[in-house]
Amino acid sequence: MTEQKATNVHWHQGDITGEDRNNLLGQKGATLWFTGLSGSGKSTIAVALEKALFQRGKLTYRLDGDNVRLGINKNLGFSAQDRAENIRRIGEIAKLFVDAGVIALSSFISPYQVDRQLVRELHAESGYPFVEIFVDCSLSTAEERDPKGLYKKARAGEIKNFTGIDDPYEAPQSPEIHLHTDQMSLEEEVETIIDYLQNQGFIATPQP
Repeated sequence: MTEQKATNVHWHQGDITGEDRNNLLGQKGATLWFTGLSGSGKSTIAVALEKALFQRGKLTYRLDGDNVRLGINKNLGFSAQDRAENIRRIGEIAKLFVDAGVIALSSFISPYQVDRQLVRELHAESGYPFVEIFVDCSLSTAEERDPKGLYKKARAGEIKNFTGIDDPYEAPQSPEIHLHTDQMSLEEEVETIIDYLQNQGFIATPQP
């Protein structure tokens, strides 16, 4: 756990609770954490899910790996230490969205189990839902897709510390949702997640 450096700081509680915001929005805030290799389909699924939930009148916000590294985490690289801090910051940001009643769609390779567990614990400490979604795809398929040409650069030695090539990926042991994106269609993946959200009461099941 990251050390608290600032002293004499205290959480200022307001009059409006997270439950109040959930009721206002007609949904339950939660973090959906997409983890998997580069090219496994994390961002593609998150974008499609965002659209599907929007069409159902649900408020979401996507926290995407590249987008975040262009802003709040622009000072971080890809060493194990920087990856850990990258994930910690995103975990804290996701918590704020959940407290606001928003469904946060967080798409990050997040290759280390200990970092993902930290984010899970950050949510648990505040009583916030955390849903780990393992976007499972074979390395060969991800490398074949290579939408950004990153695997090619990594194989050529132009990118160091690249997950799956010269850095490890530690697969989740018991994710809430396990998607096999080299075997499922995008529609099936989105439907699987929406079914989970409905069954767990994060969003209401449409009435016939």
